[in-house]
This record gives sequence, C-alpha cells and structure tokens, in this order.
Amino acid sequence: MGPVTVSAERVAGMSSRASPKVAVLMGGPSAEREVSLSSGRECAAALRATGYEVAELDAGPDLVQQLRALAPDVAFNALHGRWGEDGCVQGMLEWLRIPYTHSGVLASALAMDKARTKDFFRTAGLPVVDSILAPRDKIAAAHQLDPPYVVKPNNEGSSVGIYIVHEAANGPPKLSQDLPDILMVETYAPGRELTTTVMGDRPLGVTDIITDGWYDYDAKYRPGGSRHEVPADIPKEIEVLCNAYALRAHGLLGCRGVSRTDFRWDETRGSDGLILLEINTQPGMTPTSLVPEQAAYHGMDFPALCRWITEDASCDR
Repeated sequence: MGPVTVSAERVAGMSSRASPKVAVLMGGPSAEREVSLSSGRECAAALRATGYEVAELDAGPDLVQQLRALAPDVAFNALHGRWGEDGCVQGMLEWLRIPYTHSGVLASALAMDKARTKDFFRTAGLPVVDSILAPRDKIAAAHQLDPPYVVKPNNEGSSVGIYIVHEAANGPPKLSQDLPDILMVETYAPGRELTTTVMGDRPLGVTDIITDGWYDYDAKYRPGGSRHEVPADIPKEIEVLCNAYALRAHGLLGCRGVSRTDFRWDETRGSDGLILLEINTQPGMTPTSLVPEQAAYHGMDFPALCRWITEDASCDR
C-alpha cells in the first residue's frame, strides 16, 4: 500500500474560516481518564501545528455548556472508555449538530459492548472464542468455564479490570468489588498479540505487540512495557487474514474514521489459531500509539493523521 493522502476537497469543505476551530474532547469520568488526557494533549498539539485553532475540553458534566459557548467547527473525540466511546457523547454531539470524529452512536455502542460485538462477529463467521456473561459474585464463587479463561468487564477498554485464570488455578479469581456487577468470562486465547488499524476503508497492516507477559494496562502505557514490531514478522497468509478480518469487522459495525482490531494468534495452529478479540473505535492517539505507528509506516506523520481524522468529521455517522 502506498502513502495515505489527505483529500483536498475535504480541506476546502471544512469551514469558511481561515483556521477552523476544533474542540478536542479529553479526560472525562471513565477508568481511562488519564490515557484520554494524554491522547487529547498530543492530538491538540498536533492540530495546532497544522494550523487549526484548538481548544482542549475536559469532558465533565458541563460539556454541553462548554461546547455551546465555544461553538466549534469540529469536535475531535479523544475520549476513551465509557461515556466517550460507547455512543453517549456521540449522541450529544448529534443533538448539538457539531461534526465529530471517529464512529457514530450505533457503531460506538455496539463496539463497546463486547458480548454484542461477539454476536455480530460470530454470526458473520469471524473467529471469536466462547464467552458468557455472569454476575461478579457467581464468578468469584466458582469456575464459570473450564480454565484457562479470562474475566473482564463487558464494556471497558485498555485492559481495565482483566483477570486471567490459568489452567492450574486452585479456584476462581479474587475479584475487586470495584468491578461491574456483570462481567464477561471468555475462553483464554493463547498466542501472539496482533493488531490492525482500519483508516477509512483500508487496513494499514499488522503490528506484533511483544511483551514479557499479558498485554495489560501497564504493558500498554508504562514506558518499556511493550514493544511494537511494524510490520509484524508473520506469514503472508496471517497478514492477509488480519487485514481482511479488521476491514470486515469495521464494516459490520458501521465504524467510521479509524478503528483498531486486536487479535491473538497461536502460530502452532496456523490460520486456525487466529482469534479476533475486539474492535476499538477510539484507539490511543499519542505519537507512539499503535495507530499512529501504522500510519507512519505508510508515510503519514502524526500531525497529518490528526488532520485526516479531523477532516473526516461529520454528523449522522
């Protein structure tokens, strides 16, 4: 694939102003607040560098009032987790008729609900592992699936609140009472951690995420917690499948802008060992995050990527 280019027509159509005003939505009340603040600050700096007038808004209870006072041309959604990634802020922006980035109300809500997303993927023939939803207290009292399995919130991201129950475990996991009342229990998928970005209507290739252990919150965001191999050193067949599955998942849910689809690949099983884990409609957006790294591999630097996402904004997504 050649370099990704920015559409001149979209640039011309953005606004009659010399410098369109962009509100970068960041922070918010979710468990991923700190990650969102980091993404938002980086995106805001990149957009200023490309000539936009930028305001950084911490998405609190007064967000509607902030947006009405600012009257931006575009809302750049750098929120992660609940409220910002699950259709809630998207619905508010539709109501206010402020063009916004990333996926719309329905796609965001579906992608954030892991169980419903899996139902879509399973029906479409995409490879997913078995899973159930169960009450937290029941999961803590007895195994709900045969080990090894994973316990995680059904509607959080960034590996928040994940427990791995290994095959040799003596009993069920000791779960934090801070977790939601209903959790997902899914069969553990062994193998390498792979991910593919879809940008518009094209996949950007495959990254191999290399860690010493599970790709948990610390591995994602702590310096040195993981390293990314772009492009992944994998067989061509697996690369083609990852790209095809990611593009299909993006289209099935009706995603817009950029999304990132995560996989596990058990290389001892060849193509049968490739499992689709989930799709992210608001992936991390710092210069060293997975999506910007894949875009950079195709010749698009971080400011240009942020500009493309902004120019893709609209209502009725």
